[in-house]
This record gives sequence, structure tokens and C-alpha cells, in this order.
Amino acid sequence: MVEKMKLLHITGPKGDIDRVVKFYLNKYDIHFENAMQSLGNLKNVRPFVETNLYKEAMQRGEELKAYLDGPGEGSLEMRAAQAQVIVDEVYGQIGEVLDRQEKVREKILEIKEWMQEIAPFIGLDFELSKLKDFRFIDYQFGRIRVEDYHKLERYIYKNPYTLFYECNNDSNYVWGVYFVPHTYLMDVKTVYASFHFEEIEVSDKFQETPQQIFTYARQELEKCEQESERLQIQAAEIAMGRKDEILSACRSLESYCRNFDIRKYAACAQAKDGSEEYYILYGWVGRQDADRLEEEIAGDDNIHWEEEEGNSSINPPTKLKNPKILKPFEMFVEMYGLPSYNEMDPTLFIALTYTLMFGIMFGDVGQGACLLTGGILLYRFKRLRLAGIVGFAGAWSVIFGFLYGSFFGFEEVLPAVWMKPMDNIMTTLMLAVGFGAALILIAMALNVINAVRAKDYGRLLFHQSGIAGLICYGFVVLCVLLFVTGHGLPAAAVMGVAVGLPLIAILLKEPLTHLLERKAKIFPEGSKAMFLVEALVEGFDVVLSYATNTISFVRVGAFALSHAGMMGVVMTLAGLEKGSPNWAVVVLGNILVAGLEGLIVGIQVLRLEYYEMFSRFYSGSGKPFVSFNKRNQ
Repeated sequence: MVEKMKLLHITGPKGDIDRVVKFYLNKYDIHFENAMQSLGNLKNVRPFVETNLYKEAMQRGEELKAYLDGPGEGSLEMRAAQAQVIVDEVYGQIGEVLDRQEKVREKILEIKEWMQEIAPFIGLDFELSKLKDFRFIDYQFGRIRVEDYHKLERYIYKNPYTLFYECNNDSNYVWGVYFVPHTYLMDVKTVYASFHFEEIEVSDKFQETPQQIFTYARQELEKCEQESERLQIQAAEIAMGRKDEILSACRSLESYCRNFDIRKYAACAQAKDGSEEYYILYGWVGRQDADRLEEEIAGDDNIHWEEEEGNSSINPPTKLKNPKILKPFEMFVEMYGLPSYNEMDPTLFIALTYTLMFGIMFGDVGQGACLLTGGILLYRFKRLRLAGIVGFAGAWSVIFGFLYGSFFGFEEVLPAVWMKPMDNIMTTLMLAVGFGAALILIAMALNVINAVRAKDYGRLLFHQSGIAGLICYGFVVLCVLLFVTGHGLPAAAVMGVAVGLPLIAILLKEPLTHLLERKAKIFPEGSKAMFLVEALVEGFDVVLSYATNTISFVRVGAFALSHAGMMGVVMTLAGLEKGSPNWAVVVLGNILVAGLEGLIVGIQVLRLEYYEMFSRFYSGSGKPFVSFNKRNQ
């Protein structure tokens, strides 16, 4: 069913809006409307526009929570201003420690760069400061690929003017330094470049041997890392000393920051004396929640509220309220479209008809039990709504399996409580068509109810699924039933009146509706002859749709036959007639039929629901109810 709503108009001092949202409105499911659209173009009303004042403090609070040990929410209640003061105080105290820690981290990065720079040349047992004292010898650090180094060795062996000292190597490169007399520098440098020698500059600040430099850097790195850890512990101790305050402040700021979006729906208005500004909120609340909210805020002098009556500019949202057993079937309703506020909720209807038709088309005790068990378990542990639907459909499959006497395709294990479809093919198909005609009549009756609720009297009286259509189609169904059961038909005059007059009313639906509503123009614009031609074509389409919609239900019986036929093929392939079936074929055949036919039947039943029934009585034009305090869930 569609939950009944109240539209509340809430106002109060502009600066009090956050308190009201936190202590009152957050407790209830409220669908807020844009107050500016609701109030029209009033001159003294403007949008409530502000910058989020709590966002920066909330972000700082989240940074502080990283220093706390273990989860928590805080036990203190505090306003936004108090929460901001606490966060700023602790953040300032920790900030000094963090500044020192940042300097230590910068030094750690610098030391790691030193180590990375000097590590490849750690095999050079010579003080770097002495290299700078050479007057006639030049040197160059670098690396060369292993395959090029082997070629370079032959050159060095033949050239008396250069020496290459290998410092380190891996599978790809050799690191080292070459020496050359100053007068031969350019020639030798060109040769090294031809062997793809990559020059590496080593900083002038290094004085000792690479090994000594690396050892010293590692010692300094350990000291800096210890200092960084000490400062981290110090920051954590400061935060832990005020853990409850920080967590409480973060919880409060998060709530205020989240609720700040309420301003998107609010409007502001100036008091008549110009002394103060007020916020204005419009929101839909369930009637029971609205009564409790009204009682709660009645004693608060800073809040003024009233119920909006007859505000036709705001359409109520739709909130479905069904028993838990029907909740999974709301998925199919939402797929088609939510009912409008005054429209009947078809959840119960689709739950009954969908599962019933599924069971008729897929009647098998064994396979139905598997669907029932699997669907319920998946819905229980995974909360999949489709699984819940499959579970209920499986229950009807079990029932009709007993009626058909079918158990995993074995037709002789169980006696048929009702009949076996393959032994009564014509009966099965005729019953399916009759069943469809009954469902169409029920859909027409639901359309009549919805038309009464919507006060759409033209649709109620003259629509092809209204009273006129109900009389016309119902009388034809009655005549067919009398003929099939061997009873006499009504007189031709009675049949002509019962069928002809409703058809004429359906053809003249538009002018009759205008006449009923006392409009000046009864017939639409254009020639009356053209209107009559269009009406005749539309009448032919109506009659044809009655026939095709009814015949469409023959698939209900056809799939019942199809299931028996497919399982018969499986049993034949398994060699059942020989008395000793191949159980692997039986198992695989059941899995294949259950999966393939179950999917097809599920789709076909949904098609019958949407096209043959929903289209007759249901518009699905409702807007969803979106609770403000659950909008991010």
C-alpha cells in the first residue's frame, strides 16, 4: 500500500536551522520539497544560500582521528561551535609536533637521496675529497650496460691513457669511474660516449669514501626515523588525552556538515519588522511520524509549524509500505514505475499473479523445491530481492508439481492430484485462456478503482478498461463460457445492447468526457467526419486488443506443456524406457531445463504482467519518497 502523507510547513530563526535538523527532523523520514518552488514568486522570499561552515573543521577532525587508538563515537553532546573550538585546540597542539615531524621527514628524504646517489659506487675505496685534488688527471662517475662493458674492456686494454675502476654491478649495469689525463679528456670522453656510458654526477659535499658516506647516512637515517616515531607517539598522546572530546566533536561536526544540505531545500524570508530572517521548509512526512513530530516540537518556541492543506502545486511522493513478505515484489513495481500518490499499490496483485502463473508454467515438485530453497537462502543471507521472488515462485511450482504429478521430470513417481498437462493438451490451453480472461477482468476492476481515486470520471466510464470496457468484455467472456459449457446464449438484442453500447461509448470517449465535464467544445478540433473515421479505427484496435490480450495467455498453458515435453526428452535421452536411466544425464538435464526454462518463464510471466495487465489499470507515474536522513545510504 501507499503510505499516507502530511505536508508540513516548518519555519524558525535562520540561525537555528542546524539545531532543528539535528534534534528534531533527523529522527524522522522526511521528503523535503524545494521551498522556493512551493512559495512561488514572492518578493520577500529568497533561496537559503551559505558556504558550508563545518566542512573544514570536519576534515581536521578526521585527520585527528587517525591518531586515536581504536574506534569510538564519543559520549558528549555538543553544539557545532563547541566542537569547532575543541578540534582547533587539539589540531593546534598537534600542529606544532607535526611541523617538527615534517622537518624530520624532509631530512629523511634527503638522506635517502644521498644513499641512493652514493650506493652504486660503494666499492670505491678512496676518499672523494682527494679526487678533487688531482691536477693533471680527470675522472667521471657513471654506468654502462653489461654487454657494452665487455666491449669497453677491450678498448681499455689497448688504450694506455684511460683506466676504468668497477665499483658495483647487477645483471643489467656496471657502475664505476674512469680516469684520464687532462690532455686526452675530450678524445676519451667521446669514446666512452660511443659505448653508451651514462655519466652520473656525484655531489661535491661528499668527502669520505663511498662506504663511509653510506654508513654515516644509514646511521643518520635510523636516528631520524626514531625521532619521527617519537614525534608520532607524542602527537598520538596529545590526541588520546582528549579522545572522547575529539570523537564527540567529530560526530557532531559530521552531523552538522551532513545536515547542511538542508539549505538546498529551504528558503529565507525577512520578518515584517525587518529585525530577523527566518528559514522556511516544506516536507512530506508519514502521518504517524508527522503526529509524533508535531507533538515533539510543540513545546519549542523557536519552531513554528503547520499542515499545508490543498496545496495542489506539490504532488505527494510515493512511499510503499508493505509487509516483509511482499517487499521483494516491490522491485517489479519499481521497474515499471512507482504508483502515484492516489493510485493503488499493485505489489500484492503482482505477488499473487506472478508467482501463481510461474507455478502453472513451471510445475515440478523437485525443481520447484530447489528454487524455493535456493531463493530463500539467497534472500536470507544476501538480501537479493529477486531471490525472494524466486523462492515464492518455487513454492507455487511445488504446489502445481503435485497437481501435475511431476517430480524432477518423472511423471510416474507421484500421482497427479489434478491432471497431467500432456494428457489434456486442449483442456490445458483453454483453461489458460480462461484464466487470462479472468485476470484481464480483475485488471479492469482495478482500473475502475484507480479512476475513482483519481476522480477521473471519463476514464472511469468510457475507457476501454473502465466500466464500458468491463461490461463489453465481461459480457463476451460470459457468452463464451455459456457456449463452452453447453448453455444457451442470450438473445441477439441483449447481446447487441450489452456489447454495442459500451463499444460506442468507448469510441465516443473524448466527446462524452467533455460533455460530462461541461466543456464548451465537445468534439475535438477538425472535421467530425475525420473524428468518426479515427474513432472507428480506434474501435477496431480496441476489439483486436481484447482478443490478442486474451489469446496471449495461451502461453501459460503452452509452457506447462513445454516443461513436460522438455523433461520427456531428457528422460528419453537418459534411457528411462529401458528401466535403468543414466543418472548423469538425468541430473544434467534437470539443471539445464530448470535454468533455461526457469529464466524464460520468469521473463514471459513478467511480460504478461506488464503488457496484458499493468497497462490496463496502472500508470506508474509516482515520484519516489526520498528521506533526507537516508539520502546517502
